[in-house]
Amino acid sequence: MRGSLPSQWGDSMTPTLLMLVEDEALILVDVKDSLNDAGFEVVAAHDGKQGIAELDADATRFKAVITDIQLGDEPDGWEIGRHARELVPDMPVVYMSGGSNRDWSSKGVPDSVMIAKPFVAAQLITAVATLITNADTRRLAPPETP
Repeated sequence: MRGSLPSQWGDSMTPTLLMLVEDEALILVDVKDSLNDAGFEVVAAHDGKQGIAELDADATRFKAVITDIQLGDEPDGWEIGRHARELVPDMPVVYMSGGSNRDWSSKGVPDSVMIAKPFVAAQLITAVATLITNADTRRLAPPETP
């Protein structure tokens, strides 16, 4: 079934919901369509304020956050990533940027991915799927014993 991952509780299917924050309308539509074609459901925010509001409404519904860095007025993508991690500490975060990628090591959240624009859809889909798989693996791993 498109847009779903098997539930650990049986045959029911749970949507794989992502949040996408992008202020350029054409890029937003293109990225959203690519993610939908790959089987993800997407909640799109057209600026940082809307992105923060979506996270504050219920960040736990998202399996990952994908955000542009330069979103016009505050907050920027770096703040979106930090806010997502404040609400869900292991939230997968993918940053997209046409020019701010040099700041990723100092401003990006740990274990995030930076994708430079322009990019092909496969790069983004691979990054999102890998981060979600890694986060799910960490959540399901038995606790370490000293």
